[in-house]
Parts: sequence; C-alpha cells; structure tokens
Amino acid sequence: MANSDKEISYSNLKATLARGNEGLLVVDVRTKEEVDRGRIPGSIHIPVDTVENSLKLDAVEFQAKYGVPKPSLDTPELVFYCQTGKRGGLATDKAQALGFHKAFNYAGGYKEWSEKEGK
Repeated sequence: MANSDKEISYSNLKATLARGNEGLLVVDVRTKEEVDRGRIPGSIHIPVDTVENSLKLDAVEFQAKYGVPKPSLDTPELVFYCQTGKRGGLATDKAQALGFHKAFNYAGGYKEWSEKEGK
C-alpha cells in the first residue's frame, strides 16, 4: 500500500477537482463492473493490471485509447483510486517507478467518495 506521502485525501482531491487544475488526471483502476456502478466525475478507467503498460504507451496511442492526453512525467497531479485504496496504491507505486513522481493514491477510494458525495 502507498505511503502517506503518496496519498491524497478526499478534501484535497475534491478541492483540486473544483479548481479544474490543468494537468490533473484521475484514474479509476477498478474493474469495468465496479466502474459501471459509479465513478468519480472526470476520471478515466485503466484497470490496475494494465496501468504499467498503459503509461508506457506513446502519447498518440494513449490519447486514442483513453480520449485524454497522456500525462507527462512532470504532470502536476496524477491520482489513482480503486474501491478502498489497495489497488490504487499498487497503481501509484507502478506509476512512480516509471518516473511519475507526482502520482498519488486516493486511499479512501470510491467507497469514501460515494459516502461523502451521498451516492
């Protein structure tokens, strides 16, 4: 699981999303079935077992596959989440190992998000 220096809280994620930070990419690493039941608005879906290969795609392939620009290594914020934080932590570790040093795990996951958002 990711260390606290690799995690982002609900309030920080909510504030970052509200600011509409350019360069922010929120990635849902859950299964398609989980995503179909709800997700954080504006997030893209990259299953945890494909995160590493997806981040290795060139920019054109990434854009074509996910419909958003590929984050650069120095992207301001790259946030991964799952249901409760474990898979998000794994994805964050993979991204950081590839050089995405500003990758974070939303450890509360969709479980916390949906509770706080009243979903």
